[in-house]
Amino acid sequence: MDMQGMEKMLDLMRGTAAQASGGVSPVAEKNAASGGLNFAQVLKNSIDQVNQTQKQATEMAEKLAAGDSTQNLHEVMAAMQTASIAFQEMVQVRNRLVTAYQDVMSMSV
Repeated sequence: MDMQGMEKMLDLMRGTAAQASGGVSPVAEKNAASGGLNFAQVLKNSIDQVNQTQKQATEMAEKLAAGDSTQNLHEVMAAMQTASIAFQEMVQVRNRLVTAYQDVMSMSV
């Protein structure tokens, strides 16, 4: 997951929190003026990026296991670790989103 996508999601969550408390966030005003950010699209792009990282690492590992001499063990291991860390990061973001959703749903109106 890239940092830009994370920042966009955090900005959206901050804007939602500001709206829930009765205010209008500067982020929401900026988004309205510039055409806005689509939260679903940012999330989908992040998930697609993690998926692509995992596919690339798997392909590299398969080539190494098949005896492809162009694959370097160190590069394959680094790609596998990068994919693992990206997936763990995505899971943590999901956990935070679920917690935020539960917090919003437990608010009294």
